[in-house]
Amino acid sequence: MLTTQQTARKVGSNSAKPSRKIAKTSKADKIINLLKRKRGASIIELAEATGWHAHSVRGFLSGTVKKKLGHALISKPDNKGLRRYQIIEA
Repeated sequence: MLTTQQTARKVGSNSAKPSRKIAKTSKADKIINLLKRKRGASIIELAEATGWHAHSVRGFLSGTVKKKLGHALISKPDNKGLRRYQIIEA
């Protein structure tokens, strides 16, 4: 049988921990959000946002964004010659 002090300690230890729910953004969500911008995103920007290598970003664009998610993805060079990718909303 627990004493009053032991019960108070148990209750107090649980109530000392605040419950917080922090929404995390996945790497896929980060890429999709960058691609939906008006100017789109370059491979370099996408790699920096995720920490992936450029070849992994390109694989994600073709395999997941285009094939699995079915987004219309375009790529165009900008005025500096850097290729930018963008999702075109219907």
